[in-house]
Amino acid sequence: MKKKVLITILIVIVIAIIGVGYFVFMDMQQEGKLKTELSELSELSNAENIDINAINDRLDRTVTTGDYAIVEDAFKTYLKENFENSMQIANILNDEKLTTLLTVENYQNDGKDFMESKKYITTTRATLEDCKTKYKEFLTEEKAMSYINDKGLDSYYTDLYKEEFVGDMENAESDGVVENSIDDIISILNTSEKVLNLLSQNQDSWEIEGENIVFNSESLSNQYDELVNSL
Repeated sequence: MKKKVLITILIVIVIAIIGVGYFVFMDMQQEGKLKTELSELSELSNAENIDINAINDRLDRTVTTGDYAIVEDAFKTYLKENFENSMQIANILNDEKLTTLLTVENYQNDGKDFMESKKYITTTRATLEDCKTKYKEFLTEEKAMSYINDKGLDSYYTDLYKEEFVGDMENAESDGVVENSIDDIISILNTSEKVLNLLSQNQDSWEIEGENIVFNSESLSNQYDELVNSL
C-alpha cells in the first residue's frame, strides 16, 4: 500500500516538473520570439534605405502570445507613434512648397494678399512645433513606460520591457540634429512670412516683370533683399 502511495506521489511530482518545465520552455520561446522580432525591427529602422512598408507591416503584426503579446503590443504602439511623428517631420522637411513660397510663380499665383501661402506657413509652423515637442517626449523613459504601466502585468514583464527594450532613456539625449533641422525650417517659415507680409502690405509698390519682381521704392526693395538674403 505504501509503495502504491509513494509511486503515486512520484508520478504527481514528475508530472508537475514536466508541466513547469513545459511552461518555462514556452515562456523562453515567447521571449525569444519577442527579442528577435524587435531586433529585426530595429535593423529595418536603421537601414540605409528604409522600407517604410516593411516597418509598418512589422508594427501592425503580433508574433507572441499571452503576456508577451501585451509587452509586444505596448512597445510596438510606442514605436509606431514615434515613427509616425518622425515621418510627419520628414515629410514637412522635404516638402517642395517650402522652396516655392518666395518665387515669382507663387507671387503671381497667390499674390498680392498671399492668403494661401500665409495659411500654409501658420499651419506648417504649428505642426512642426508640435512634432518637435512630441519628438523630445518620445525620448523620455516616462513616455516609453506609459504604454505598459497600466496593463496590469507582473513586474517581470514590465521590467523586461524597460530593461530590454526601453533602456536607460533618462540619461539619453538627442544629438540635436532633428531639433536643429526643425528650427531651421521654422526660421525659414518666419522669414518667408515677413517677406510676404511686406509684399501684401505694399501691394502698389511692386510688380512682376518677366521672371523678376520689380519695386518702385528703393527702400522697399532694400527691405525685401535684406530679408531674402538672410535665408
